[in-house]
Amino acid sequence: MLFGGSLIGPVRRPRTWTRPLLCIALALLGCCAQAALAAPSAAAKASMAGDEHAGDESTLAIGFAGPLSGPSMGVGRSMRNGVQLALDEANRRGVVIAGKHYRLKLVSQDDRADPATAEYVARYLVGQHVIGVVGHWTSGTSLAAAPVYHAAGVIQVTPSAMSRKLTALSYPRIFRTIPNNESIGRWSARYAVDKLGLRSVVTMDDRTPFGQGLAEQFAREVEAQGGKVLARYNVSDKTSDFNAPLMQARSLKPDLIFFGGLDWQAGVLAKSIRRLKLEARLMTSPGTLGLPFLMRAGPDANGALVLEPGPPQDKMPGWRHFRQRYSEAFDSDIDLYAVFAYEAAQSILLGLRQAGSTDPDAIARAMHRLRFEGVSGPVAFNEEGDLLNPTFTLYEVQDQRWVPVTRLYGLPR
Repeated sequence: MLFGGSLIGPVRRPRTWTRPLLCIALALLGCCAQAALAAPSAAAKASMAGDEHAGDESTLAIGFAGPLSGPSMGVGRSMRNGVQLALDEANRRGVVIAGKHYRLKLVSQDDRADPATAEYVARYLVGQHVIGVVGHWTSGTSLAAAPVYHAAGVIQVTPSAMSRKLTALSYPRIFRTIPNNESIGRWSARYAVDKLGLRSVVTMDDRTPFGQGLAEQFAREVEAQGGKVLARYNVSDKTSDFNAPLMQARSLKPDLIFFGGLDWQAGVLAKSIRRLKLEARLMTSPGTLGLPFLMRAGPDANGALVLEPGPPQDKMPGWRHFRQRYSEAFDSDIDLYAVFAYEAAQSILLGLRQAGSTDPDAIARAMHRLRFEGVSGPVAFNEEGDLLNPTFTLYEVQDQRWVPVTRLYGLPR
């Protein structure tokens, strides 16, 4: 399975022309320009013959917002590629709404996984007249951008932000193609207590809406299942120093440390746990699955657990064809969340077709009625825009590789 990162091809150097050759080239270009003005090329004739409505084609802009730089740029770029693939495929099939031909255009922006930047990005995308946005990557950035999109009447579909607070806003044009953190927290706790027999836990979170909300839900469910929460710690979402809370936790001797935060911090935490000789296992947040965590944690990653949305990639009904199409279009690895970004774009485009209108409100109403087979499985939304009947996979690091251990279905009851 391929996760995270991207490959950048070699930079090509421009050719250096000598003065005589440059003069000849300019003369030839002048002749070609005159010929082009006199008559259309064969390619142009073929294009005009193939689409008699080309002159009537209008553009519809779809936005993408996520981290295209910084520690999370690998997943951000992979998600952007997933959205681009969905738009390219739709353009090849042809987009006709109410008898009018449209060309879909992607407008992507780097929010740096920073809430303040995300708000500016949202305003920029609104200014570009996008009808919908796939984004953002984190719950903090999604929550910062949501009021901007809501005020402008723009659809927002996140492929990765899990905070329950987002759909609890009850904005009619918000959706997500993954489960929320309440379901993730509850299933994670139940598995830790009931299946693994880990009775005492310590939670640690990065104070973000996603991380803190997930850790709180995990702690509540541990206690509901008869386990003990020995301590709860908060750290900065930018720190790499976990010594103080871990030294306190070491004296408590927990069976498990649960971390609510991003993958790069989880990797540092895994190394710190082993360096300080804690015997506790580590369970991390969704989004940790992939190479960044493994690369940072090294051998100390072994034994770590994470519950991620969706089935394993090779068990996704549409994975094989998606991977082939993605690999043909992009020279980069496929992160797990690229699938959910592709499905997010698909949901906007299917809503557009079913609504028969470019009005975002009409599209959003159609999206609430959608039932379609995505790459990862069935996709449908409830009245708040949350995913109906989600599936989950628990992974464990074995021999420094993520290995699927078990699958869970539906919302915990």
